[in-house]
Amino acid sequence: MAAALITGASSGLGEEFALQLARAKRELVLVARREDRLRDVADRAKKVGAPSATIISSNLGRAEAAYEIHRQVTAAQITVDYLVNNAGFGTHGNFAQAPLDREIEQINLNVSALVALTRLFLPGMVAAKRGHIINVASTAAFQPVPWMATYAATKAFVLNFSEALSSELQGTGVTVLALCPGPTRTEFQQVAGVEDSGVPSFAYMDAATVVRQGIDAARRGKALRINGLVNSLMAQSTRFAPRALVRRIAGAMFRGDA
Repeated sequence: MAAALITGASSGLGEEFALQLARAKRELVLVARREDRLRDVADRAKKVGAPSATIISSNLGRAEAAYEIHRQVTAAQITVDYLVNNAGFGTHGNFAQAPLDREIEQINLNVSALVALTRLFLPGMVAAKRGHIINVASTAAFQPVPWMATYAATKAFVLNFSEALSSELQGTGVTVLALCPGPTRTEFQQVAGVEDSGVPSFAYMDAATVVRQGIDAARRGKALRINGLVNSLMAQSTRFAPRALVRRIAGAMFRGDA
């Protein structure tokens, strides 16, 4: 059985990926910490078209989690030919005062788990000469973001890692996409504590549109998709603006009460 494996599938973009891929009749493997939420998403995914939806409750911030997931999927004779590395979170505030454990957890989830799952499932895709990997980055990847320093740095890693792999895999039948949404209405803002950031409300996109654009870009073999024209223009403009100015603007947007 070939399936799409989605991390962070219990809410937000991950939940939307599950539902949209379900409508395309994809078998699903849904991964997140909250088992009750996963069961709900799995039930709805099957109602809209997924032939099956396997759930795996796991904290991907643990070093061994990716290996456990790979072993469990392999033991169930499930072949993953579509991987969505969506799980992640952000923190907000003065880095010098930030809880170190939380910052390390953020790096482990946003970077280490993504790298591990990609490395574990990629060889099977290459051998089969087909597969898609979508790594959810962010428009934060295109510049340093004071007051969200660790988060932006992790997403810069995801962007560069994904684009490099995309080039390495040309001609193999496997594609890697860095999906870079701007502000999107999900639980992310509440978890990160940036509900009152300087980002104007009109700049926010809905999760369904972001995911639909990501799936389409992956289908067309794109290496990068920045969601929204305004977001694309702003992200690309950071290449030409003075770095000091870029830092100042980003910091002004996210400083808040930090």
